[in-house]
Amino acid sequence: MILSTALAAVACAPKAPKAIPTDNAVEAKVEKVLKGMTLEEKAGQLVQLNISTLEDASREKIDPVKLDLIIGKYKVGSILNVMHDAAHSREHTAAMVRQIQEKSMEAIGIPCIYGLDMIHGASYLVEGSLYPQEINLAATFNREYPRLMGHAMAYETRAAQVPWVFSPVMDLGRDPRWPRIWESFGEDPYLQAQMAREETIALQGANPNHIDQEHVAVSIKHFMGYGVPVSGKDRTPAIIAENDLREKFFAPFLECFRAGALTAMVNSASINGIPTHANAVLLSGWVKEQLGWDGMLVTDWADIDNLYTRDHVAADKKDAVAMGINAGIDMIMDPYDPECCTAIVELVNEGRISQARLDDAVRRVLRLKVRLGLFDKPVWDQAYPDFASEKFALQSYAAALESEVLLKNEGGLLPLKEGQKILVTGPNANSLRALNGGWSYTWQGKADDYVPQYNTILEALQKRFPGKVSYVPGVEYDPSDWQIDKVTGLAQLKAEAKKADVIICCVGENSYCETPGNMDDLNLSANQKELVRAAAASGKPVVLVLNEGRPRLIGDIEPLCAAVVDVMLPSNFGGDALAALLSGDENFSGKLPFTYSKHINALHTYDYKVSEHREIMEGSYNYDAVMDVQWPFGHGLSYTSFAYSNLQVSADKFTSADVLKVSVDVTNTGARAGKEAVLLYSSDLVASLIPDVKRLRGFEKISLAAGETKTVSFELPASALAFVGADGRWRLEEGDFRLSIGGQGLMVRCTETKVWDTPNI
Repeated sequence: MILSTALAAVACAPKAPKAIPTDNAVEAKVEKVLKGMTLEEKAGQLVQLNISTLEDASREKIDPVKLDLIIGKYKVGSILNVMHDAAHSREHTAAMVRQIQEKSMEAIGIPCIYGLDMIHGASYLVEGSLYPQEINLAATFNREYPRLMGHAMAYETRAAQVPWVFSPVMDLGRDPRWPRIWESFGEDPYLQAQMAREETIALQGANPNHIDQEHVAVSIKHFMGYGVPVSGKDRTPAIIAENDLREKFFAPFLECFRAGALTAMVNSASINGIPTHANAVLLSGWVKEQLGWDGMLVTDWADIDNLYTRDHVAADKKDAVAMGINAGIDMIMDPYDPECCTAIVELVNEGRISQARLDDAVRRVLRLKVRLGLFDKPVWDQAYPDFASEKFALQSYAAALESEVLLKNEGGLLPLKEGQKILVTGPNANSLRALNGGWSYTWQGKADDYVPQYNTILEALQKRFPGKVSYVPGVEYDPSDWQIDKVTGLAQLKAEAKKADVIICCVGENSYCETPGNMDDLNLSANQKELVRAAAASGKPVVLVLNEGRPRLIGDIEPLCAAVVDVMLPSNFGGDALAALLSGDENFSGKLPFTYSKHINALHTYDYKVSEHREIMEGSYNYDAVMDVQWPFGHGLSYTSFAYSNLQVSADKFTSADVLKVSVDVTNTGARAGKEAVLLYSSDLVASLIPDVKRLRGFEKISLAAGETKTVSFELPASALAFVGADGRWRLEEGDFRLSIGGQGLMVRCTETKVWDTPNI
């Protein structure tokens, strides 16, 4: 097995530096608290319960009797979620947390740690600032936006007295059937790692040992391999080649662990037949031992129970608890059952969990609380003048502008001409819920119920083109089931189309999150396709606007549309951004962070193996060839044009210790200013394992005035060109590589073969 071989190699490898430097003052405080704890108090620190276990009958307030039971008797150390699955004000949330902290300090002298799923901003607070979802931030190819979102999310979450967020998400979105692809930064490991790292640092601040009252602890998730289930369904098994697991799926997590991530949430499903929550090789081996990481691993929702109720690798609850904690779990998210605390006590007394493993897990929980300053300030009095500020709103709008992707624009239909009569149709035209997606005010996302002050696509177009916009829904979603839509008034659509100069057809998906988003057919719904056909049959040009959390298949209707824009999930300012882009007030610059598939049985990623090539030129692989997809990774049009030239590299021969300096000139050859994401790829021409056709190795976003040229430079460590071999070790092999940017390409040669014993280069 590769894993066992790799672990054997690690045993004799030099000890890696700790992912988070040790702070002696932090450690002294942890040891002092630990020394005075009872077994029952230690067990309670390892359990996290849902806020519903504390709710009174109104489900809006805390029941003092339940609070005394959960904190006073069971000594539970963490609470998560919001009351009644509803968004609350900052003040309501803060008051609730204060009440819990007062009880925790009174009963056990240890602060509780409260956690929330803040996924694209302070998304559980009614007044919170929401940003485009991560998939949109990835489409900007601009590291600034995860930094800005991370800062705002931390600031506003702390303002509600909450110090811990279950974010960022860094599951590789490599299967478009998976219902959580929109929570991630797309399909590529490098893009995912870079964007997640920026968000992690922005959320936590510069020093993970001492986090101030404007920053929070992260929980990077979901460790790992969650996004490629064989079935395409949420929380179902994955089969992943072990070298890919190390090389690609681990990459974003490795980057964030090294950046100081304090906690990580574990993948709910299984990899190669082993439930991740019971996988000691990954949890204790790869993370804690190989990285020297002293942070905390928390389960996902009720996943310890899944070890016996679903996966059948444990006989009962106690067996599952022992299995998870012994594998490396430090905190059990057991939403409804405080008896988990009792099970831990019994397992320690029975010797099934050692005192050493118990104390190690408790240290990790306490260390988190010390690093957050919760012992000194379980709650804090601080003004947050930027909460829900115009500054954050402008950032969200700017991110939406750079994230919406122009995929097609035949005949220069866009930008729209002033004075044109516009017919807007489709189920996504007048919905804030669809623009935001899940994790927006509620778990499944119900933005329309909370923030009607923002503009839908329809409302934004009506404001930008006053008196020129008519509206026929054509198809509408069933409010009781996100997957069901119904045709309403195609006859009216045909009548209104006669009066219009252009039709904007807004289709895609309603909001959903996690398992409720599972589906059996990736095609856009039949009713919505019928709507597009009806619009095209009018003879008027159609602009297809895709508002979706994953790339739904549209190969049969795309030819009917002169222009196609994928806005994905741009949040509250997405409608305004789209109106500015369609009108030409702003220019498109987004690029796809995933491959947009064309066929239901051909769901590819851009970094497929060279042996999958469809095109072969004179016996040589064509490294610019792409699969038969709707649009490739990195595709995105603009109202201007860009030309690439003068690709250069610092040396045409290199060793494993070298850093290649790569540069290219980019010229705006059009008539208006624009932004361009410059993407650097590498291709390994011959390798001991079948190589990927190409891999993203760098990206930079630049702005260019009309006619302007800029030189864009990259530093590419030779070690970045290495891959994980059949023996589980990283290797850079002697031979030729092709570097490419914007259609330009050149060859370089590695003059040695280097194999690393360390698993994390």
